[in-house]
Amino acid sequence: MNEITLSSSAAPVAPVARSVIPKIGFVSLGCPKALTDSELILTQLRAEGYETSKTFAGADLVIVNTCGFIDDAVKESLDTIGEALAENGRVIVTGCLGAKAGSSGGSNLVREMHPSVLAVTGPHATQEVMDAVHLHVPKPHDPFVDLVPSYGVKLTPRHYAYLKISEGCNHRCSFCIIPSMRGDLVSRPIGDVLNEARALFESGVKELLVISQDTSAYGVDVKYRTGFWDGKPIKTRMFDLVAALGELAKAHGAWVRLHYVYPYPHVDEVLPLMAEGLILPYLDVPLQHAHPDILKRMKRPANGEKNMERILRWRETCPDIVIRSTFIAGFPGETEAEFQYLLDFMTEARIDRAGCFAYSPVQGATANDLPGALPKEVREERRARFMQIAESVSIAKLHSRVGSTMQVLIDKAPALGRKGGVGRSYADAPEIDGTVRLLPPEKASKTLKVGEFTRARIVATEGHDLIGMPV
Repeated sequence: MNEITLSSSAAPVAPVARSVIPKIGFVSLGCPKALTDSELILTQLRAEGYETSKTFAGADLVIVNTCGFIDDAVKESLDTIGEALAENGRVIVTGCLGAKAGSSGGSNLVREMHPSVLAVTGPHATQEVMDAVHLHVPKPHDPFVDLVPSYGVKLTPRHYAYLKISEGCNHRCSFCIIPSMRGDLVSRPIGDVLNEARALFESGVKELLVISQDTSAYGVDVKYRTGFWDGKPIKTRMFDLVAALGELAKAHGAWVRLHYVYPYPHVDEVLPLMAEGLILPYLDVPLQHAHPDILKRMKRPANGEKNMERILRWRETCPDIVIRSTFIAGFPGETEAEFQYLLDFMTEARIDRAGCFAYSPVQGATANDLPGALPKEVREERRARFMQIAESVSIAKLHSRVGSTMQVLIDKAPALGRKGGVGRSYADAPEIDGTVRLLPPEKASKTLKVGEFTRARIVATEGHDLIGMPV
């Protein structure tokens, strides 16, 4: 959960006294894609002169950006809405849960559970949210556009930022309801994406994390049409975008990291850019399974691709590549032989970072209608078996780094790092992978600063993390 507004009390409060400058409370839940939606809304609020409140009770109105993908996320979102209503009473709901139907199928789930909310929108709905804000808390007379940085308001630390390149998804995976909430793929104009990236790098961002529902499909919806940036033609295509981002990052001494990349053949074109050091040799590839019959039942894109062969080619082209992935255990109809196929794949593919979910039915997903639903205890047992193998692979790979020297981006460094700090290598995306725990520097003159790079000699491992000595 990412949030800038925290409640101060669970008790209901009296009607909010309106301040001279309107204050808006804001809670952002869910994934990085939702986070970027929140940043767009916060940027517009700041541009129009609204302030943000640190408490529900101190706000003129509260906005809750929700997640609606899995049951736990739905519960967290509904609980947060309820808390905001109890403490403030004036709540606008946006995000994926806002697009979810209620139990009757025709009503809205948020309205069904919390009928007193002021407005409900789906995801990626900045203008609709602002329209609702204007209706209930009129905007200040004098906009403070000069106070808004060119890259907008960010909820991440200053030294890294997410860059969303498209919205929605053209696929209809049987276990997923995201397209029903976020719609089909809509790629952002490549010039706009690169302008935002440049503004972020110029502001001091040292790591740019490229996100979308399907990064590999960037430009498919506009047939890879030619756009313009800095007066030069450039195709709306994954390779062209990544190459341009890499050049920008190189000019600013920064990193570019790719997330949500499906293993289509054209992804192979990006690997030489990693081998050259233009972008990080890191791919977040949501494989979900390995057995072809399961992938077909999941209706996964690229389910006919020979992923093992592709991964081996990637490692031949770029030996340093780190692959992160997610998997589902216990999908409806999954046999023990199909699950063992997945375990064998993990052992052979040696995925560097892997997460696994026990299959859980999601309301509205077509996978719910598939035959062969497995008992919960079987699904959980398979998830545990998968993670045992995944963790052994990951830990072995971590041990192989002992003795090497790695570049580390510093995330925390109390007292200028004289007592050590915490950072990440190219193999570690923020909040989902491991970290590098930095020991106090041997040289008294050596300092560590958040948002800067340091070289560290890896001396040991600790669970999923590395321990490094700054050099």
